[in-house]
Amino acid sequence: MLDHIFTDAIGALRDTLEQALLERQALEERFQSDILLGDLTWETSYGLPGEGLPPRVRADITLDWPTWSQSAYRSWYINDDVDDLDDAPHIDIEIVVRIQRLAHLPTPQMFLATLPLEGPAVGRDQLERSGPTIEAIYSDDLSEVSHAIEVSYSGMYELDEAVLEDGSVLDTHFGAMGGWIASTLVRIGDLKFEFLPAEEEDVQ
Repeated sequence: MLDHIFTDAIGALRDTLEQALLERQALEERFQSDILLGDLTWETSYGLPGEGLPPRVRADITLDWPTWSQSAYRSWYINDDVDDLDDAPHIDIEIVVRIQRLAHLPTPQMFLATLPLEGPAVGRDQLERSGPTIEAIYSDDLSEVSHAIEVSYSGMYELDEAVLEDGSVLDTHFGAMGGWIASTLVRIGDLKFEFLPAEEEDVQ
């Protein structure tokens, strides 16, 4: 494994999600590099266990490491002094909370009433909620349609000197995210929507 603060953050987030007993959607996980800009992005998806594929409720999590954060991190690594930096490196975080396989067009008010205006705190930073997005997904012959609704929580996690010097601090800062995501998925999964059957049932 690479010895890097961004991969440490990925590991800390994966640990808290697995400790919350969430089920990783393995085919949805990606680690990408923007060749032109240099940004690194890690994306993953988790659902509640035993829901089949695709799950009724899902959380899509994205961590983004901008190229200038890498430059700032490299400068700190060489000089060992975060005070010399104009801006401390940071990680952009987005959590998309989604209900899918809906048989009918969802009511946004009922969905939003279940969700807090703010997401989990990550260190000193709080994630903020966006407005909802509603999708209609048709079959090839247009004979069947399913719906989905989602909102995102996004924000920035600034890496201060304490985090840069001791990556284990990330376990504490990211530790609340797993429980928050799990409880949020359970809460929206209890909403009285009518769901279409899963394409593939969970055999576990």
